[in-house]
Amino acid sequence: MTSLLSVQAYEVDPDATIYDSPTTLLGVNHIGLSVKDLDAVLEFYQSVSDFKLVSRETVSSNSNADKLFGHNNIEFEVAVLEAPNMLFELTEFKHNRNKPDRKMLVQGPGMTHTCFQSPSTFSGYERFKDIGAEILSRGETPVDLGGYGVTYAYAYDPEGNMIELEQLDPGPLSEVPNKVKWVEDGMSMWMTQVALVTHDLERLTDYYAKILAFAPYREGDYVNHPRMVEIADADNLSLLVTWFRMNAHSKTLEFWEYRNPLTTERIGKLDSTELGYSYSIEVGDIQAEYQRMASLGVEFVSEPVQLGEFWQAYANDIDGNIFSLRQAIDANSLYSIPQLEL
Repeated sequence: MTSLLSVQAYEVDPDATIYDSPTTLLGVNHIGLSVKDLDAVLEFYQSVSDFKLVSRETVSSNSNADKLFGHNNIEFEVAVLEAPNMLFELTEFKHNRNKPDRKMLVQGPGMTHTCFQSPSTFSGYERFKDIGAEILSRGETPVDLGGYGVTYAYAYDPEGNMIELEQLDPGPLSEVPNKVKWVEDGMSMWMTQVALVTHDLERLTDYYAKILAFAPYREGDYVNHPRMVEIADADNLSLLVTWFRMNAHSKTLEFWEYRNPLTTERIGKLDSTELGYSYSIEVGDIQAEYQRMASLGVEFVSEPVQLGEFWQAYANDIDGNIFSLRQAIDANSLYSIPQLEL
């Protein structure tokens, strides 16, 4: 059995995408966010985005849910929003309601943010700022990182979850026909990434290269980059980054290791219901992928369980972050990647 604990230096392939994987992996189906106050957080995101609320339900006294999350007598309410290219699932677990407030650190560790991308002509930065999002980045406008028509900023939602706000000028927007079509169809915001921050970038990148079975397409080494300093609000910034393409143009996994401010190592692993982010990888054959990943050493909460419109299984990665596998029961489901990415 291949050990995921032994680092074997990954190789970067500039052309690599998830379509190179010999597995049944389809891509990122949803970003999950565990919250204390579903009403408040849902209102916050709906008032800014034009994401459609496709379902909202309360789950209790459900043995499959107990098994899936590894909790007895679990009770939660979940609201599912549909972005143009993935789902955004907000879940309020009853046992989390009275937990103390917290705020994500830019240097992690863990899944620190997802990205909300928009055209600069209808700036997501301005929309989030106008409804009271706390802007982390420096200055009164989003940061122009490199003069290539894209601006960036970090901010916080009402519960201290960090978000990235990225705005595209007409030039870079026009390079991806799907994004042009979304804007023409009245969808002015979409989600693009899972961002994991780790104390050991080589280790985490190698881990994902093994379980995804394809290579990262890009890596970076940044020391005191003046624009990144403004975005992260951190002087003497130093960090390493790698990226995996999770479809052709609009989804990535990106991994960060901050050397200053230093990313510390998490001790232990997050519970499947922990406040904050998780994400799912949709697959064509969940039983096969569960067996394949388990044989590589991935730690699952349970074997695949049917809940709602999907077969699902939660797991912790090598850093203890939460992710899940899911397979649509109906291959033609509107909430499966082939339909979500149209």
